[in-house]
Amino acid sequence: MVRWIQRQTNQLTFTAGALLIIAFIAHWIGIVAVKQGALIVATIVAGVPIAIKAFQALRMKAFSIELLVTIAVTAALFIGEYVESAAVTFLFLFGAYLEARTLNKTRASLRELTELAPDEASVFRNGDWVSVSVDEVEEGERVVVRSGGKIPVDGKILTGEATINEAAITGESVPVGKTNDDDVFSGSIIDSGYIEMVAEKVGEDTTFAKIIELVEEAQESKSKTQRFLDKFANIYTPSVVVLSVLVYLITRDLHLAIIFLVIACPGALVIGAPVSNVAGIGNGAKRGVLIKGGDVMDRLSKIDTIVFDKTGTLTRGKPEVTDFHVISDDNPNDLLQMIAQAEMASEHHLGKTIVKHARAKGLSLQNDYEYAEVVKGNGLRNRVAGHQFSIGNRMLMEMDGVKLTDEVNNYAIEQEKKGNTAIFAAKNGQLVAIISIADQIREDAIDALKELREHGIKQMIMLTGDNAHTAKRVADQLGLDGYHAEQLPVDKVKFVEKLQNEGHKVAMIGDGINDAPSIAKADIGLAMGEGGTDVSMETADVVLMADKLKQFSHAYALAKVTVRNMKQNMAFAVGTVFLLLLGVLAGSIHLASGMFIHEASILVVILNGMRLIRFNREPSEKKIKTVPAHA
Repeated sequence: MVRWIQRQTNQLTFTAGALLIIAFIAHWIGIVAVKQGALIVATIVAGVPIAIKAFQALRMKAFSIELLVTIAVTAALFIGEYVESAAVTFLFLFGAYLEARTLNKTRASLRELTELAPDEASVFRNGDWVSVSVDEVEEGERVVVRSGGKIPVDGKILTGEATINEAAITGESVPVGKTNDDDVFSGSIIDSGYIEMVAEKVGEDTTFAKIIELVEEAQESKSKTQRFLDKFANIYTPSVVVLSVLVYLITRDLHLAIIFLVIACPGALVIGAPVSNVAGIGNGAKRGVLIKGGDVMDRLSKIDTIVFDKTGTLTRGKPEVTDFHVISDDNPNDLLQMIAQAEMASEHHLGKTIVKHARAKGLSLQNDYEYAEVVKGNGLRNRVAGHQFSIGNRMLMEMDGVKLTDEVNNYAIEQEKKGNTAIFAAKNGQLVAIISIADQIREDAIDALKELREHGIKQMIMLTGDNAHTAKRVADQLGLDGYHAEQLPVDKVKFVEKLQNEGHKVAMIGDGINDAPSIAKADIGLAMGEGGTDVSMETADVVLMADKLKQFSHAYALAKVTVRNMKQNMAFAVGTVFLLLLGVLAGSIHLASGMFIHEASILVVILNGMRLIRFNREPSEKKIKTVPAHA
């Protein structure tokens, strides 16, 4: 019975409203008995679900707002104030209905995401293409998606090409062209074209499924403000009951004490923080920014210092090999093939670039290296075709006893001064090649950093494992406040800790596995989602799914305006209750009118929170062209 009543709350609300209309008509035509009966029934109909919630809260040893209303309505019935009792219960339920309806609207971005989830997939089984449920697709299976279809799993394109709308993943509505070896994500839609792909992540492991899970968890999580209000309600409710008793003892006016009891309900105060939190997180999700909860929103708004990784964060993360300089007598193609095969074990952008370069030259690569050891921040060691390889920076060469002649060092320095990263490759303890790799600064980097400063960021610093020459060139072009080159993961963590000890609120943004420790250490960790590793995405508090720094500036501005919105709601709610109570004690506010004003204040708070759904910082009018990091 109790559950049935809870499910029928909306119907009970409108039934009580209809009974109030009947009572008004009966009063107008002078049928007193019908009027009184309608008011009493309306009070009971609307009061029962309120009383049930109050009882459930008491069982959990919590003093809820519903308890205040139940006590007040019971007392109003006792003294024969049927108009007030019916009006209070109806307005309270109607306010709860509006509140629930509005919160559902703020969650619309999540529902839109969920609706984009594909239901079926066309897979190649037993020599034929068959349609199966998305949940039945297995890793390694071939999947075909045609024009207008939804991509069912994460994977890599085997054949074909298509223009793909990835708005569900990145928040970017402009379709992108993709072809062989490009990554594609579940939830994306093919605008035009045809692809065959291999399934690499299925079910709950897909990027799309993780996005939905993260947003659901974030919207359910509470900010510090909400947690404070939960504790506040447990103290506030019994305090109001005690104050109402004191009002009665002092004035001997039971009617006044009941009005005081009802009007003191902090409804707008309780709903003000959650509606802002849900709307803000929903806004971010719609634009490809995953903010993992209200507490993250609080902390993000207080950031004053940003620490950037370089490759894949400030730069596009799509570097190219500009020179392959062979020092030994090895055949260049055979040597490149072995080095690329060794780098297939690497998650780093530079390693992937070497692999991509080798494939572009038509070299065949296989995952048949004998073992791989990643030396964080320096490179990797690997054994390929019976040869021991060390591939990385100068520090790795020094660690492995590989001698670098003056001629080699001078060549590497010249390449670095041009903006290249010099990668040294040693085979069996002897240097055999230097690979020069250059990247480009992100198109939106200059605009995004300018906006971050305008929103209140005081300093921006770059930490990179790259050489000092390239680091300085990037830092100068972007107008950063400082940079530190040739940094190991442990160095980045120590630097973040140093800034925190100096009193700064630090955000760290990166995309590689090397950045995960410093992302975790910072007050706010941000990861570049599309090109980032799973480790950095899981560690981060904020994930930028489109790999665009503009999303960071939007997230920071959104955090500030969301926290400001919460404070506005709290101030308005407290001010309304205070003025209403003064009006009650002065005799100018009565129960029904006070309750009407009270519910109106809840609606105002909800509407103010909903403004966040449409929030979007104004984009800069000035367009910045791509700036090469080696220019």
